[in-house]
Amino acid sequence: MAATIDASKKVWTTLLTNTKYLPGLLALDFSLKSVGSKYPLIVLYTDTLEPEGHAALKLRNIPTKRIEYLLPSVHKDYGNDVRFYDCWSKLQPFSLVEYERVVQLDSDMIIRKNMDELMDLPLDIEGDKVFAASHACVCNPMQKAHYPKDWIPSNCGYTSQHPTPSEALKTGAPSTFGLGICNGGLQVVQPSQKLYDQIVETLNSPGATQNYDFADQSLLSDTFRGRWVPLSYVYNALKTLRWCHKEIWNDDEVKNVHYILSPKPWDDRNSEDFTHKWWWECNDARVEKEKGEGISDGW
Repeated sequence: MAATIDASKKVWTTLLTNTKYLPGLLALDFSLKSVGSKYPLIVLYTDTLEPEGHAALKLRNIPTKRIEYLLPSVHKDYGNDVRFYDCWSKLQPFSLVEYERVVQLDSDMIIRKNMDELMDLPLDIEGDKVFAASHACVCNPMQKAHYPKDWIPSNCGYTSQHPTPSEALKTGAPSTFGLGICNGGLQVVQPSQKLYDQIVETLNSPGATQNYDFADQSLLSDTFRGRWVPLSYVYNALKTLRWCHKEIWNDDEVKNVHYILSPKPWDDRNSEDFTHKWWWECNDARVEKEKGEGISDGW
């Protein structure tokens, strides 16, 4: 049995398909509560989640909701980035019409400042505010050979904000800037059957999906090109921005850190990445609190 879902019509959600991301999810849940969010986090799980994952969530009374595992109608090879097979299912929040607002979060995030204001961000699903997100960083700072050739700093929305760091704290570059691609790690969504049907239509269009190098975020950026609200990086602060776009990064203003790429913080406590220290401070506090509540299952 899942934990009782809060009656709130506005919720945070995160996807969990296996226990590899469970440590991250538990830290995310703890961090949301630590900053005093008024809204619950609901775990969207697929049938691939192992029993021990369900047990850990139930023990902590974290609400869950089963969703179908989404995939394009024709197989798209992500051999270089197998994580993207799971990412299509991050489109499911658009279908959750029982809620007025869903803010989808990746499980490799921690919240450092309350960002409940996203629950009231104006959207217009018939106009040019279909959903809200931050830009993807298309600089390819790790120089991954299989990334598209046009993923270069001059095409990156964050590069365009280097001269105006104070503005970068308030908003993102126009959604059409450069490659016009959002990062799918945080999506502010007003669920709608109409929008979801459009997403499914694209998923069933091999001519489109075969060109999507980054799964869900490629689909959203293409299907709703120029119709999404660009958020400041502070709501989805990709850890690489701290050095890749140091001109705009401000430690004290970041609300949500996104631990993209590998290794994840929970895989390497001795990482020299500065932001990983933030994750461990959060997770150590979670574990200590859980011990006081009699929870010591190793997660």
